[in-house]
Amino acid sequence: MTDTATLIAQLRALLVLTQTEEQIARIRVAQARTDAVRRELQQNADHAAERTTAIAEQVRRLGGMTDVVTPALGRLGALVKATLEQAEPIDEALLQDLQLEHQLLDRATYLKVLAQAAEQPAVHDLAERLVAAHSATVEWLTVVLAEQALGGPAALRATPFQRVAGGASKLANLPVRFAADTVNRAVDTAQHAGGQAGGAVNGVVGDVVGRATALTGAVRETLTVGRVASLRRAERIAQREGNSGTAEAVAATRRELGDLTADELPIKGYDSMSTAQIAKAVRELDDPQQVNTIIRYEEAHKARSSVVSATQTRLAALAKEAVGIPE
Repeated sequence: MTDTATLIAQLRALLVLTQTEEQIARIRVAQARTDAVRRELQQNADHAAERTTAIAEQVRRLGGMTDVVTPALGRLGALVKATLEQAEPIDEALLQDLQLEHQLLDRATYLKVLAQAAEQPAVHDLAERLVAAHSATVEWLTVVLAEQALGGPAALRATPFQRVAGGASKLANLPVRFAADTVNRAVDTAQHAGGQAGGAVNGVVGDVVGRATALTGAVRETLTVGRVASLRRAERIAQREGNSGTAEAVAATRRELGDLTADELPIKGYDSMSTAQIAKAVRELDDPQQVNTIIRYEEAHKARSSVVSATQTRLAALAKEAVGIPE
């Protein structure tokens, strides 16, 4: 038989984690991309607060002492997490959120079995409620991360610090990654050609270094001059040098910032369409990148919340399909 002390210990552990979950949800409200997501996050925070109260009541019912330190630890944990994640890209922050939810789900499942063995129906019912709540949040975060993986934008906006962290990482690695990939291809080709490897590799390496240096200069300019203008210049340099992969990567960054014209959109006549017409047209898009393009353009130009919400819903549907979650 499970003893009461074990149940109380698990309830207290869940109390700390749930307090952390609540505070993180409240922090995420400010990062919501749409009103619908903002409402959902606010409800999640409120429900987490209700779960905190329910857990504390069960602790007291089982004879545990009222704990004023545990909630403070939960809030402190959320504050520390929110501070540290400012130096991380948004996907890393979301992965940590998902890790927290998995821990809550696993502990709630464990508590459910403990309560059944201890013949504590009230705790068992609470555990079932926790399992259902955290299962839903795990699914939601999985979809948000899938949206990010499909090119975004995800339901949550990166904070300014997170945008800098993610963008700087991409920009810093772009020339190096291009150079390394090209050298690897050159070495492989030369090795298959036989004894001419030495001269061929040296020649290609010198050429690659020169091209990477030119591109690095363009990237540095991106950080110091007009963002859009310098991105376009970097794109032209890459095209002129024959670096089609790099040119597309820079173009993707430019489009991600909303720098595109209506002619580049996958929906023809977009600017003359009503919001209802756009919502209908978006539902027919199957390419996440095209959906992403619509969101970026709308946010950079008209910023109609109904259009952004409808387009975000379509991206979420494609993300669910990608991770195997049924509609």
